[in-house]
Amino acid sequence: MADAHLEEHDDHGNTVSAWFLTLSWIVAWTVAAVIIIMGGSLITWTVIALATSVVLAVIAGVMKKAGLGRKAPRPVPPTREEWETGREATATSGN
Repeated sequence: MADAHLEEHDDHGNTVSAWFLTLSWIVAWTVAAVIIIMGGSLITWTVIALATSVVLAVIAGVMKKAGLGRKAPRPVPPTREEWETGREATATSGN
């Protein structure tokens, strides 16, 4: 069962574009927070961080379209009924 799960989710979203976006947002918001704590204007630096976040998201989207993102669409999780049916089938085959 665990092997089937790993085959379906081999990358877990670990792509260059995803890591770029995550790390760049952490840096952008950390810089804004430090400047605000040091006495910078709250509204000004919040707006700057928000605008930077939007620009970085666009860059990550371009990176994804350039082939640095997820190659295949995300798998659709099973419905509750499908999951329960598979679980019952596994339980009965194990006995």
